[in-house]
Amino acid sequence: MVNPTPYPRPASETLPTMYDLPSEDPEEPGLPDEFHAFQPQLLRETCQPPAYPASEIFTGTDLNLYYDVRHPRWHKRPDWFLVLGVPRALQQTDLRWSYVIWQEGVSPFLVIELLSPGTEAEDLGQTLREVNQPPTKWQVYEQILRIPYYGIFDRYTHTFRLFRLFGPRYQEVELSAQRFWFDELGLGLGVWQGQYQDTDGIWLRWYQDNDDWVPTAEEIGIRERQRAEQESQRAKQESQRAEREHQRAEQLAAQLRALGIEPESPDDFTG
Repeated sequence: MVNPTPYPRPASETLPTMYDLPSEDPEEPGLPDEFHAFQPQLLRETCQPPAYPASEIFTGTDLNLYYDVRHPRWHKRPDWFLVLGVPRALQQTDLRWSYVIWQEGVSPFLVIELLSPGTEAEDLGQTLREVNQPPTKWQVYEQILRIPYYGIFDRYTHTFRLFRLFGPRYQEVELSAQRFWFDELGLGLGVWQGQYQDTDGIWLRWYQDNDDWVPTAEEIGIRERQRAEQESQRAKQESQRAEREHQRAEQLAAQLRALGIEPESPDDFTG
């Protein structure tokens, strides 16, 4: 008896996983500079969309993004990207080595590239695909993964540009005051000037619906310490006021005793 042809197994079972694929690019080892470390940290720290619980968002920084089941080793390495509706790792052993599309089943919602002289042309979609070579970064984001939003930040000109997927192509969004509000997230992204990691500069950062910037953990700590100091100062002032009232009551009681009148209690004169 001839066995029936089995159904093909899904790609998520037959293709290599993040454990099988390389997590580093030997041609581009490490981070380009400190800015490429600090800026993604600020984006991650302030990306707190109220429309999604923290357990259902994933942000990747300089992480291999594998995107083509026909060429499972082809990848791009975005400076920062946001994925919605996928679980974040709750255990250290579950932390992702790479982001593999056929494993996760969800493409990024937003990718941010930080311009540098060596990658500027490709980041802006100004390079063409070479024969027998993987597609360009722009082609992957726009045509293969169909990522809804693609942002570019230039640290030298402090310029934020955002492209939104309309039909088959990206179209640049006209930004107001270097800011853009994402209705899907309940959060906005814009250019902010301030100090992060003890470094003054101009950064890309998330903001809330009241136009306030989403605070970092350090800023929250500073505010809590200031609030505690204010509460301590108020308590100290209240204690000093109570002490002054008590002393005044003692003085009034002493004056009454000098007149031959015994007060019931010095506290009768406080208020």
